[in-house]
Formats: sequence, structure tokens, C-alpha cells
Amino acid sequence: LGRTILRLYSTTEGSIIFDGEHIENYGFKQMRPLRRDMQMIFQDPLASLNPRMTIENIVSTPLKMFKIGEPRFWRDHVVEALRIVGLSEEYLQKYPHEMSGGQRQRVVIARAMISNPRFVVCDEPVSALDVSVRAQVLNLMKDIQEELHTAYLFISHDLSTVRYICDRIAVMYLGHIIEIAEANELFEAPA
Repeated sequence: LGRTILRLYSTTEGSIIFDGEHIENYGFKQMRPLRRDMQMIFQDPLASLNPRMTIENIVSTPLKMFKIGEPRFWRDHVVEALRIVGLSEEYLQKYPHEMSGGQRQRVVIARAMISNPRFVVCDEPVSALDVSVRAQVLNLMKDIQEELHTAYLFISHDLSTVRYICDRIAVMYLGHIIEIAEANELFEAPA
């Protein structure tokens, strides 16, 4: 679902509207300018990080791709992004396999947020993490969302996680939305 919304996969039906524009039929060139504003936090941090790249190179990739800021300041931006997600400068030269699952997910979050996107698809972002780390990462995501005013589309099967992080919830069944409600309303009186 998340990959389709971001147009990483082609749509088979339905509409995708971003910033008032129908984008479901956009090609690569049409999507390129939107990529800075639309990012994704994947379920498996290890699978979404290039094992041959250092953390500095991974997190700075959006800065390079979207030509954000001056190249001489990219390292400073990466250090700040890592600080925001709770990692120190010592992680810059590490590789993904040298980190824990929670640390890798923090790197994925830093990479997604470094371009200051307006919309982030969070595809089961804590399901691969231990319960104790899960709470830390969810709190971090909420803090970042409040600070940067980013909209999240949070995809999950875990209702307690959904209840904690979401303001509005859409329930899907067999690929179709069957109910949409404010979080409190949905949990108090589900249809």
C-alpha cells in the first residue's frame, strides 16, 4: 500500500491525490519533484539500508539527490539529523550491520526526515523491533512529527500502536477502506 501511494509501484485502481493533484498516473519525471516532500520509513531497517554505505552516506543521500543546501554543510546536517533521532556523531562512519535494530530504524527515520518532507509513509515501522525499543521509536516519531509538522500515513496491524500514534484511522479489508474515524471514536464505538 505505502509503496503504491508513493508511486514506487503502479496503481491498478483508485486515486492518489497529493497537494490537490492526482498523481496516480505520474511517471518518474513527474514524481521526481515530489519525492523530497514524500518519504517512507520501511518495516525492515536492515533491508532498506545499503550495507556498503556508511551511515553518513546513507543519511546524506536525500541532500545529494535533491540538492539541498551546500555540499560543505551536508555533514553538519547529517550530524543534526542523527542527534534528533538520538544517535551521536560516532555513528557517522559505522555500517548498518554494526548497529542494533533500533539504531538502524533511527537511521532510516533520520534519512526520511532530513529533506523535511511534508508526508511520510510509515510502513509497519516498529514491527521488527523489540517491545522496549518499539516504544522509544514511537515516541521519537511523535516528537519529530510535532517538531516538523509532518503528516504520517502509519500502516500497521498492531491496534495498540495505531491507537497511540494516530489521530484518524482508516480500517482496510481486502484492499478497501471499510471505516474511517477519529481514533477515540473508532476505539470507543467501531462500526
